[in-house]
Amino acid sequence: MSIGAEVVALLEQLAATMPLPRVRALCLPPRPAPGGLRGEFCALQLDDGSLGLSYVLLGDTWEGMADARDRLDPAGRDALDVARAYAGADPLQRTLGFAAANALTRCLFDRAGFAPGLSVDSIGNLDPRPGEQVGMIGYFPSLAPQVKASGAALQVIELREELVGERDGVQVTTDASQLGRCDKVLSTGTLLLNDTLDRMLGLARRARRFALVGPSVGCPPDPLFARGVTLLGGSWITDARGYVDALMRGESTAPFARKSALTPDTYPGWHDLLRRSAR
Repeated sequence: MSIGAEVVALLEQLAATMPLPRVRALCLPPRPAPGGLRGEFCALQLDDGSLGLSYVLLGDTWEGMADARDRLDPAGRDALDVARAYAGADPLQRTLGFAAANALTRCLFDRAGFAPGLSVDSIGNLDPRPGEQVGMIGYFPSLAPQVKASGAALQVIELREELVGERDGVQVTTDASQLGRCDKVLSTGTLLLNDTLDRMLGLARRARRFALVGPSVGCPPDPLFARGVTLLGGSWITDARGYVDALMRGESTAPFARKSALTPDTYPGWHDLLRRSAR
């Protein structure tokens, strides 16, 4: 079963235990500046205030969502119905579905009184060591120096051909088979949208740690941990109103969220959270 189908199945279980909020609004950022660090994520807001994020710079997703805004507008819809599209093939509906899945996951976490812990660093708690080979799926220019300073070798896997070669002393390739040489892997959460996580995990079978990080890493963790992901690093939104206002203005959302880290040993499990929320 695909990750999308497993996520939707867990959300169906949630819907069977309690009434779920409907969608209040889709919050789309302004057109991102080329090479900019903002405007990468949309937010889906539910009636109870829960927010779920989704990456909008995959291909022409932002343009497609902006052009079809009226047709895609999910305001007033059942959030689970929107989330079901995450298991589908349409890229725009899938993007919205992923945001809805993330929002419903946050809804359950809040009702169950659960919150992930703080992240201790920006590289997924990989703790790179001299002599190790670290794989990075998606080029994080600001994070690469942290890995290199540890004495570990760094191999970056990218989709974009224009980034291939040596960049600031880091080797960038589109050859994902290089993950087979890696002891530890840090990946962007985009793998959850382009449906390549299973493939990358298969190529990185040697890796002892596989961290999935990014603001949109907020769906039910169970299918990801079951596949071998060892850490989920996301953005735990602490001020939903402030976050949405900043996102809609194209400003930094950092003051309205904290970096979180969730591991299999700190996560109680979906069914335990369902029991807690029902008390």
